[in-house]
Amino acid sequence: MYSIEVKNIDKSYQKVQALKDISLNVNKGEIFGLIGPDGAGKTTLFRILTTLLLKDSGSATVEGFDVEKDYKAIRKIIGYMPGRFSLYQDLSVEENLKFFATVFDTTVEDNYELIRDIYVQIEPFRKRRAGQLSGGMKQKLALCCALIHQPKVLFLDEPTTGVDPVSRHEFWEMLKKLKTKGITILVSTPYMDEAALCDRIALIQRGRIMRIDTLENIVSAFTGHLYAVRSNDMSRLNFDLKEFEGITSAYIFGEFIHADVKNCPDGNKLLSYLEARDHKDIKIFPVHPSIEDCFMELMNKEENK
Repeated sequence: MYSIEVKNIDKSYQKVQALKDISLNVNKGEIFGLIGPDGAGKTTLFRILTTLLLKDSGSATVEGFDVEKDYKAIRKIIGYMPGRFSLYQDLSVEENLKFFATVFDTTVEDNYELIRDIYVQIEPFRKRRAGQLSGGMKQKLALCCALIHQPKVLFLDEPTTGVDPVSRHEFWEMLKKLKTKGITILVSTPYMDEAALCDRIALIQRGRIMRIDTLENIVSAFTGHLYAVRSNDMSRLNFDLKEFEGITSAYIFGEFIHADVKNCPDGNKLLSYLEARDHKDIKIFPVHPSIEDCFMELMNKEENK
């Protein structure tokens, strides 16, 4: 039995369809990443799975419990960390933690072992109001509160958005430790680089799942010829690349433009094309696709269906 099972879920807000035929399975004890930009449907799916929002159609279970029929049972066995900091700003670190323990009819002492490695980092500030904490400290407190009742499944909706790189790294190290305790973790993120930290990922865009697999399998399935391209006029280069025959996509990637081209096993044809359009100081070399490149390829395929 899967820890989370989603079948053909649809959800609309008036005229906007937020989720379109979403299906996915999350294995017990894995870190599963839902990766996509803002507005892709990540939060809507999380709210359905955490029993905070009703779906329009389809089915979903968490640890075998139906998200609508068994919502009370689900709320007892999950931890949920929403995208926005949702703890009580006027309560101290210590008071927030005790409050959430009481809500689940337990105590901090009974479950301290599970949160110990995280809590020791914020314990020096236990008397400080939550609203006065830094972004990284708020993140750690919210995770402690989500874990205080020893949930079987942990839902983390964009937990690292808006925090510094060091705090992001520390947070993912904490998730790896939680995984060793058998907790299933479903995490959403707009950061493509965090895909490498998940056991499996689902790439989502405009309410649709484009691909579910390991990072390695998604990258190895890239079908185009990918080049990094530069010239003396980058804005005109971006326009001209999109007019090149066989181009699938062209988008800025750091100091270069990544051009995904069909039927172009070397860059000579592309070089001749740009020289004919009076580009100077041209640099073209093949690159291995990243998860961002794979996302763009899959998105273009979806748009051309």
